[in-house]
Amino acid sequence: MLYNLIAAHDGGVHTTTIFNVFRYITFRSGGACLTALIISLVLGNPLIARLKRIQRGGQPIRALGPERHVLEKAGTPTMGGMLILIAWFVATLLWADLSNGFVWGVLLITAAFGAVGFWDDYLKLSKRNTKGVSARTRLGIEFGVSLAGGWWLEHLMPAELANQLAFPFIKDLLLPLGFAFPLFAMLTIAGFGNAVNFTDGLDGLAIGPVIIAALVFSLIAYLVGNHVFADYLQLHAVPGTGELAVFLAALIGAGLGFLWFNAPPAAVFMGDTGSLALGGALGSVAVAVKHELVLCIVGGLFVLETASVVIQVFWFKRTGRRVFLMAPLHHHFEKLGWQEPKIVIRFWIVAIVLGLFGLATLKIR
Repeated sequence: MLYNLIAAHDGGVHTTTIFNVFRYITFRSGGACLTALIISLVLGNPLIARLKRIQRGGQPIRALGPERHVLEKAGTPTMGGMLILIAWFVATLLWADLSNGFVWGVLLITAAFGAVGFWDDYLKLSKRNTKGVSARTRLGIEFGVSLAGGWWLEHLMPAELANQLAFPFIKDLLLPLGFAFPLFAMLTIAGFGNAVNFTDGLDGLAIGPVIIAALVFSLIAYLVGNHVFADYLQLHAVPGTGELAVFLAALIGAGLGFLWFNAPPAAVFMGDTGSLALGGALGSVAVAVKHELVLCIVGGLFVLETASVVIQVFWFKRTGRRVFLMAPLHHHFEKLGWQEPKIVIRFWIVAIVLGLFGLATLKIR
């Protein structure tokens, strides 16, 4: 909004005055990150207090989960994802170029996933059990939103890239998906929405890797949106996607603010309100910048968590035995006796390594 307001006046953002700094995505990304961080820190305590009054018993704890969760996490409020979303959206709307179609595309996808998560959290709280929206209904909405979002993002891309799948490490290989591209985008966006949701099971576990992935993809979006850097690194340039760096910087700031309250022992859980929105955002940005497969590397921790659930369910139905002591994967390590902070920090280390490996794909081609 600030960019657009300044650009609307004589001289715009291309003057030699102090307002010239608003031309730069890097400056506005820094402003968005700091703004989101301040908003989340200021609103955190009042919002948590409000959630405690409304929810009373806090988030329902799954009876089949680790035993200590019933004792240690009972009474902790959920829907803390609202804190992330409020700070994130306000900062994005304040600092991003609101004439950019990619910004509105990812914002609306994120908002829709957050709304589905909010509905799911609300039903769990109102019924006082862990069953919210039915899986069929939830997935149906997520797939519908992701399909429409993928179609939107496809039509914002250059025609020669619109329905192509790019591969990491191979600069010239593009796989034409044709009419199937929106379906591929749908699987990417909805898949990562649910992958982050699976990972959100311990204090600080999900938000840390999300921040790491957002940091990596903010750099990717900036480079892909700048034809000079894209040509130098032999990336497929997608004009306009540089503004998504502002969106992701706001996510980083909001995520850091949320982590202040979600660090062990958590004062609030993000709930599906936050986890679905965060995953949907990462998936939609990856589609926009043509780095869907790189997201599978950078977000490999989320992929592993999801794979552990799929493997566990498949093998148990087939043989009646379990591969893991409990799924998702972080619960397996809890059952092995690892302390929660150790699991969280080690998973963060894995996420950092995967993020660095994802960055390497920008140069190794």
